[in-house]
Amino acid sequence: MAARLAIEDFGGQVLGKPITIISGDEQNKPDIAANLARQFYDRDNVTAVVDGGSSSTALAIQFVSTERKKIFLVSGGTTAEITGKSCSPYSIHWLPDTHAISTAATRAVVAGGGTSWFYITANYVFGQDLEKYSSEVVKAAGGTVLGSARAPLNTADFSSFLLQAQSSGANVIAFANAGSDTQNAIKQAQEFGLGGPGSKLKIVGLDIFTSDIQSIGLPASQGVIGVADFYWDMDDTTRAWSKRFKAVHGKIPTYYQADSYSAVYHYLAAVKAAGTTDPDKVSAMMYATPLSDPLHKGVKIRKDGRVMQPIYLMEVKTPQESKGPDDIMKVVSKIAAEDAFIPLEQTGCQRALN
Repeated sequence: MAARLAIEDFGGQVLGKPITIISGDEQNKPDIAANLARQFYDRDNVTAVVDGGSSSTALAIQFVSTERKKIFLVSGGTTAEITGKSCSPYSIHWLPDTHAISTAATRAVVAGGGTSWFYITANYVFGQDLEKYSSEVVKAAGGTVLGSARAPLNTADFSSFLLQAQSSGANVIAFANAGSDTQNAIKQAQEFGLGGPGSKLKIVGLDIFTSDIQSIGLPASQGVIGVADFYWDMDDTTRAWSKRFKAVHGKIPTYYQADSYSAVYHYLAAVKAAGTTDPDKVSAMMYATPLSDPLHKGVKIRKDGRVMQPIYLMEVKTPQESKGPDDIMKVVSKIAAEDAFIPLEQTGCQRALN
């Protein structure tokens, strides 16, 4: 739906041809994701793939994209590896990566006195990356990591992991997971009496969305810290776009949808400017031109494919602070892209360093 809004704003066509969307479900499985990408590029003649799903599936699509020399607009996977050793001239990463979303929240919590941490981590590349980058910040600031527990994807019962976290004596419990895992973990933490207003224990969601908060509810999630590169209620522009999105979807957008919109819009603008869908020429134009969509206007793309947008530290509102069902978070601070993302020389992206 976010991609369709971008197409709508572009007038429905580019270079005199209609813009068509096809879609497929990668089911969180890299092999299915790779096969879908090959099908899209080879059989369906798509000129670009957008989203990418999870970190592991995004890396699988990126491999096929590089192999086929086709455009991949990453607004799904978050692993920093996308613009690291696996970087490609044909892929651009919109979504804040695991380094940015974990370190931004961690620095703020450590500065506020959260110096002893326990991680409950999704046991795959995404969760492991979140824990790795966050724990490095904790240790560098003089804090301590008292332990971690690895939870399988789609865990329903977090009680044993929460008991480990509670018994560790940590004053921060960080959930290095996403989606339903984050929702279940935060709900069950509240049932255990962990965190909440007035508590010395802080709950941090290293990758949490407005949709998660609405599913959990403010009573259970109030005070939880997270990060985003977009929030629907930031200014008149974000509110107007979010109103359009909600009109067709029924719910406010997360930053995943905002980034998908931006990616498709920038791609179409580059196609128009280049006068062709040739991947090399379009890719060069995308790198050379700042973003022009209303949500990320003026943002530039770094040589490794990283979209250098600022990151916002967010906190879930209390029920008393909320003025309505969509009024669920507040911006605590703005973090410059240069302070959030891995410095270019440390990414391991050889093509950007040569």
